[in-house]
Amino acid sequence: MLILFLFTVIVISLSGVMMPGPVFAVTVTKSYKSGAAGSLVAVGHGIIEFPLMLVIYLGLSNFFKLAPVQIFVGIAGGLMLIYLGVDMIRFRVDIKQKREDPSYSSIVGGLVTTTANPYFFLWWATIGSALILKSTIFGTIGFILMATVHWFCDFGWYSLVSMAIHKTHHLWSKTIHRVIFTICGLMLFGFGLWFIGSTIVR
Repeated sequence: MLILFLFTVIVISLSGVMMPGPVFAVTVTKSYKSGAAGSLVAVGHGIIEFPLMLVIYLGLSNFFKLAPVQIFVGIAGGLMLIYLGVDMIRFRVDIKQKREDPSYSSIVGGLVTTTANPYFFLWWATIGSALILKSTIFGTIGFILMATVHWFCDFGWYSLVSMAIHKTHHLWSKTIHRVIFTICGLMLFGFGLWFIGSTIVR
């Protein structure tokens, strides 16, 4: 049944999106200035994800399994995440200053951290491809519903995280503020190193 399939999509999607990663780290830091940051991060994420889902639907999932593609994405993406991590740590400034986070927008943050994550593409080339293949049983409408439901899981989770942080961050001390930015920056830096290392050591 279509309803049962979409429920499966929700469970699998949430199990992935709720795991801390580069997109989550950007969402946390961007939420200091705006409760809508998570929604905008999800939009940036979707700019990459929707075309990718369409490409896989058209039968090109094996492209993302090719070693040269994985190596390129792993190294280029890793370097980008290291840069973003350093940039985030550099901006762990006094909470009273106007500029509390890196200058790039939430949409750009979601777009870049999604593109820089090779495991995002690998997930779609494997687990995601299985979901898309299953959706074709229900025709084109099945694929459209699957893609929409999956993205709304991303949108809902990051929006919830963003609103929670935005409404409570004024209660946090200056030290907590700096610690959060440092942790998120180190997360991006660490993911960057991991992506590069796992690409080189195969």
